Amino acid sequence: MNASRFPSVRWILAARSPAAFAGALLVAAGCATVTPPPPARPPSPPEVPAGPAVRFSAEAWSAIPGWSDDRVEEAWPAWLVSCRALVARESTRDAWQAPCGPAAAVDPRDRGAVRRYFETHFTPWSVAFPDGRTTGLVTGYYEPLLRGSRTRTPAFTVPLYAQPDDLLTVELASLHPELKDRRVRARVEGRRVVPYWTRAEIERGAARLEDKVLVYVADPLDAAFLQIQGSGRVELPGGSVMRVGYADQNGHPFRSIGRVLIERGELTRDTASMQSIKAWARRNPDKLEALLDENPSYVFFRDVPPPAPGTIDATIDGPYGSLGVPLLAERAIAVDARVIPLGAPVFLATTWPLSDTKLERLTMAQDTGGAIRGAVRADYFWGFGDEAGREAGRMRQDGSMWLLWPRGRTPPR
Repeated sequence: MNASRFPSVRWILAARSPAAFAGALLVAAGCATVTPPPPARPPSPPEVPAGPAVRFSAEAWSAIPGWSDDRVEEAWPAWLVSCRALVARESTRDAWQAPCGPAAAVDPRDRGAVRRYFETHFTPWSVAFPDGRTTGLVTGYYEPLLRGSRTRTPAFTVPLYAQPDDLLTVELASLHPELKDRRVRARVEGRRVVPYWTRAEIERGAARLEDKVLVYVADPLDAAFLQIQGSGRVELPGGSVMRVGYADQNGHPFRSIGRVLIERGELTRDTASMQSIKAWARRNPDKLEALLDENPSYVFFRDVPPPAPGTIDATIDGPYGSLGVPLLAERAIAVDARVIPLGAPVFLATTWPLSDTKLERLTMAQDTGGAIRGAVRADYFWGFGDEAGREAGRMRQDGSMWLLWPRGRTPPR
């Protein structure tokens, strides 16, 4: 829908029902999204199911593979920051005060005490698709390190932009409550509201964002992968490091460049990974720009200040996810927040990348992602740096999930 445009605002507002209004925007712009509050990772338009999107079934702790063997105390810092966010919000406080209150009395070094705490205050619920399937896809992501400069140099020419002043966010719920959490992004052109510029248009200078450059990096593919990850670090001349996090997105749907290469027959589904895409780019430097243009989505960043020394955020030292808390390496996942409540503990049973070796761990659902859609679907956060990137880039495994929900309550649907 790159060349399509919104009709006039008057025509949009003339839609007589919420369904007609939503349909008009979806057809006109192709960019309606379910978007968590920033900092979040890039969203994409979801397919809203007609019926229940998930099936939960209460189970015994003994039914969870690997629960008794996991080093659950390693997830404790991640749980504490989840509690902080859940209790701070009026909409979630009532459900989470009961389990979060006693957490302060738990010795985080005592694995048995941590396990007993969860078994006392939570009930495990298996997560299934509406048709009953309990196995889904688990991928991985990480926080990359790029090198760059605050000023443009011969070595650093690829800009990372802050959120543009002319990027509009239309909250559909302000017009129709039935469209809660649905937004569209656009810009004004004369007296018309039109879709915001595509990635290709932004890269060619159509948005005129010269005054919005946060930092310049060296490689356009690294910048594109940073947009997919949603956050990262940039090492500046002299050795200082700045952190960048997701600020907003241009409203166009994300299209995977890996999928494009598979469709063209240049990669296979079994071999497609971040590493194989980078190898393809090294072999085909003259085709890289056109490949990146296949994805109309574009992410804008913000400069993220470091956490205060001595805080739990500084101890975790991770990027901030959609819940607004730092992500602990190998203990946080991105989920579809329409079916898995953000902040909740989730036990994940999957395997290591390209392996049958079991990876069974207590994690926290603290992030979202544009490609993370469906009940049994998770993006596993591997952490920071090249090693984490290698694991994340290769991860495409089967997995199962158990939502840990406060005892005596039923998970929301």
